[in-house]
Amino acid sequence: MSKLDELINELCPDGVEYVPLWSITIWDKKFNAVDRNKQKKVYDYHYFFANELEPMIVENGDIKILTTSTSDLYTTEEYAGEYIVDREIIAIPGGGNPNIQYYNGKFITSDNRIATSIDTTVIDNKFIYYYLQNKLDEIGSYYRGAGIKHPDMARVLDMKIPLPPIEVQLEIVRILDKFTELTKELTKELTARKKQYEYYRDELLKFDEGVERKTLGELCNIIVGGEVPLDSIKGEIQDEKHQYPIWGNGKDIYGYASTYLIENDAVCISSIGANTGAVFFHKGKFTPIIRLKVLVPKNNDINNKYLFHAVSTINFTPKKSSVPNMSSSDIKQACIYVPSLDEQIRIANILDRLYKLCNDLTEGLPAEIAARQKQYEYYRDKLLTFKEKAK
Repeated sequence: MSKLDELINELCPDGVEYVPLWSITIWDKKFNAVDRNKQKKVYDYHYFFANELEPMIVENGDIKILTTSTSDLYTTEEYAGEYIVDREIIAIPGGGNPNIQYYNGKFITSDNRIATSIDTTVIDNKFIYYYLQNKLDEIGSYYRGAGIKHPDMARVLDMKIPLPPIEVQLEIVRILDKFTELTKELTKELTARKKQYEYYRDELLKFDEGVERKTLGELCNIIVGGEVPLDSIKGEIQDEKHQYPIWGNGKDIYGYASTYLIENDAVCISSIGANTGAVFFHKGKFTPIIRLKVLVPKNNDINNKYLFHAVSTINFTPKKSSVPNMSSSDIKQACIYVPSLDEQIRIANILDRLYKLCNDLTEGLPAEIAARQKQYEYYRDKLLTFKEKAK
């Protein structure tokens, strides 16, 4: 029997009480449509606009900038001044996409709705954080409005939260913290490996003046993705009839079709939207859509994998418009070095190993992180589900 099981059997064998969130938290302001008896006390904060926070960002600063999205930005006391708060808090955004943030220490904030435990001997802040994180879908359903959505705080404050003994809460927090720390370590390792890949890629793709440079237009034909095939299914699961991937401008697959346009493995470049300039490598027998550009070598003098790594170093600049975009002529004008085919293959083999470790969703670090995240979510849900005590 685990320590947690022992604590539950000893301290709450008949279940736990569920209480409304407002009864155990203090928030940042009095909310409209919330009974004043539910908010007898508030903690005031100064809310910064995004354009005010941007010039305050300092690398290696020691004052957290609590944005409405999860970020790792800091400032200094010199910039933050009288608006610094030193407190353990949980936050959800006052507008935009719902998320749950936890912080303990000195910070300044943008437009977040910020809570803290009324009494940490009764309910722990980190326990509240993990429980709300586990209820993110429910919280998301309380965001309303056209354009930028805002939370219905009356419904948020009325959410029910379990109240096990503090010893049980702290043991659950300890277990979930270990999962979180492991994911952070893996993410840190992934960041280091990506930097390693980029370093070796840039070094291996430096050549003497004797190595020829050619434009992508000289080396490749460029095929532009069109409409979604009529005979296709959307989503990540293929069936017996629809076997061939459909790729758009992002890293996620659009769907599957019964036919394909591109026969061989190919380098692809996103050419419209926020992802413009992103470079991908897709296995053969696929169909490009949404103006995805596909580079098809004109002859056997260029290795596809070498082409991918070389094109990944190009800083494509999208045209400035309401929707960022890039034409085929922009791609054709870009240049890469073209060493001998043997040298291309040697370089590609080295970089492929590093790239796979950083990007492979079945074997590399991303696969390990995804597995740990699923494990964490499974145990978080299991650990935070309690039998309700009979009233």
